Amino acid sequence: MKDFLMQDEARRLVDGYIEQDDKIQSTQEILDSGLIPKLKGFEVRPGKVSDSIFGGRVDYIDKKGQRIEFENPALETKSGLPLRIMVRTKRISTHDINRGEIPFKDQILAVNHNYMRRMLSSAIGTSQFEVDGLPDNSIVIAAENLRQISFENVLRAYMAKSSTSTSLYQHYIKGGRNFCGHILPDNLVTNGILPYIMDTPSTKSSEHDESVSPEQLFQNGICTPQQYAQIRNSSLFAFGIVSQFLKDKGLIAVDTKTEHGINKRGEIVSQDEIWTMDSSRFWLLNDYDEQLKKLARGEVKELDPRSYSKEFARGFSEGEKGYTDEQRAQIAVRYIEGIQHLLGKRFEPDLRSNEERIVSGIERIVYQLVA
Repeated sequence: MKDFLMQDEARRLVDGYIEQDDKIQSTQEILDSGLIPKLKGFEVRPGKVSDSIFGGRVDYIDKKGQRIEFENPALETKSGLPLRIMVRTKRISTHDINRGEIPFKDQILAVNHNYMRRMLSSAIGTSQFEVDGLPDNSIVIAAENLRQISFENVLRAYMAKSSTSTSLYQHYIKGGRNFCGHILPDNLVTNGILPYIMDTPSTKSSEHDESVSPEQLFQNGICTPQQYAQIRNSSLFAFGIVSQFLKDKGLIAVDTKTEHGINKRGEIVSQDEIWTMDSSRFWLLNDYDEQLKKLARGEVKELDPRSYSKEFARGFSEGEKGYTDEQRAQIAVRYIEGIQHLLGKRFEPDLRSNEERIVSGIERIVYQLVA
C-alpha cells in the first residue's frame, strides 16, 4: 500500500491534468492530418468510449438517429486477417448520454483490460493481437475484426443497486419476478447475493438495450443455442477464475458483461473490454462484510458497499447534464484507487499528449501487422 498513489496525491495529479486540459484532436482529425500515411482517407467508426478503424463497408445509426454509411479500403494483417484498430478515449457515458471526459480513464481501463485479458484468454478467447513495444496502458489496441454476435453477455452474482433500466435491480423493485428466464425469489436484498450466478443477456441497439431471455436471442436469429451455451459456459468458468483472484485482493466480483464474435477460423472469442471497471462491478470485501453485520444489527437499512466501477460515476448523473470539473476529478480519483487495488501496484500515467500516444501506437501496429 505504501507504494500506491494516496488519495490526496491522486487528486493533485488529476487537478493538474484538468488545469492543462487542452482541446483534444479527435481520432478522425488525426487520420485526416496525414500523420499516419497508411490510414489517410480512412473513416472512423465512433463508439461510446472507443473509436474503431477497420476496412470494408460501415453502416450504423448515430446518436442523432441518422444513418451513417461509408466504405474504407481493405485493412488486413500480413497473414490476411481482417484488422480492427481501436482507440480508447476518456469519454464516459451513462444512461446513453456522454457526460464528458475523465482524466486518465483511457489508460486505466487499458491496463485493467490487458491484465484480465491475459488471465482469461484460455477460458473465453481473445480477438486481440500482441504488439511488440506496445505497453499495457496503450490507448491503441489491435484486434481481429470479428463477425460480431450481437448481444451483451451479462453475468450477475449479486442484485446490485442500479439506475440502469436493463438492470435486474430495476426489474425487481418494480415487481418483476421473471428476469431473462430466471425466476426470482421474493426475499432478495438490495446489493445482496443472488441464489446463483445468473446469465442475463442484453440486446445491442442504437436506441436502447433490452434485457432478454436466451430464447428471445434464438428466435430473433442473434445466435444459436449452441453458440449461446458456449459463451455462457466459458464465461461462467471465467467468472470463477476472477472471483478467486479478486477475493485474494480483498474484492468481490459482483457482475460483468462481455461481447463476443466469430474469428476467421470459426472460433467464438471475446472482444472489446474484459472485466474492466466500466464493464464490471467490484466491491471492497471488508467493507461489504462490515455492512452485512450492520444490516443484521439494524444499524443500516440497506447495503451500500464501496464500489470500484462506473456505478460510482452514475451517481453524479443528472438529466442530460455533463459532469462538472469537480465531479470529473472525483471519478478519476476513484478509477485510480480502483486500478491500484485491483492490480496491487502504483498507477503510473503516460503524460504524453493524446495525439502523440495515438500516433505512436497506431504507427507501431501498422509497422508490425499491416501488409
